[in-house]
Amino acid sequence: MKNIIIFGAPGSGKGTYSEAIVEKYGMGHISTGDVLRSEIKNGTEVGRMAKDIIDKGQLIPDELMIRILAKTYDSLPEGQGVIFDGFPRTIAQAEALKQMLQERGHDMGVMVELIVDEQTLMERLLRRAQIEGRADDNAETIAKRFAVYHSQTEPLAAWFEKEGIRHTFTWEGSKDQMLANIFAFLDTLK
Repeated sequence: MKNIIIFGAPGSGKGTYSEAIVEKYGMGHISTGDVLRSEIKNGTEVGRMAKDIIDKGQLIPDELMIRILAKTYDSLPEGQGVIFDGFPRTIAQAEALKQMLQERGHDMGVMVELIVDEQTLMERLLRRAQIEGRADDNAETIAKRFAVYHSQTEPLAAWFEKEGIRHTFTWEGSKDQMLANIFAFLDTLK
């Protein structure tokens, strides 16, 4: 299986769909959010720096994320493909990821873009905050995350388009239908 970059706005379901893809295809999964939350929970130096940055609604510096990502990627079994969930978020990160993978004789594979309207995203994130008690999911921080997404991350879609690996999937009100569409596409990659 090829590597997959799962891409979308905060709350678009990147983690949910990544888990389903991992379960079906047996791929590796690198969730930058999970990796960072683990560092924060463990109180590491990187975790403390990350918490301060995340609490402000900002993105982690590229060089720090690539270092963490490369270490995690290298720890996974080779040849099964990896889902990158939550990374890259900027063109500079995409270029760094492309270079990191090329150094290992691998490529980025495909980008799966999840398109969901912003009102639905806000509702999901606020609901998640209530269920999980995540401090980074309050209305003010969510608004900042959307602004960062629109200014820094959304332009990355055009970069993936130029690379010839962008594949979009639009939310039509059903998680099952969205997943069926994604699976149908991924089945063509085997």
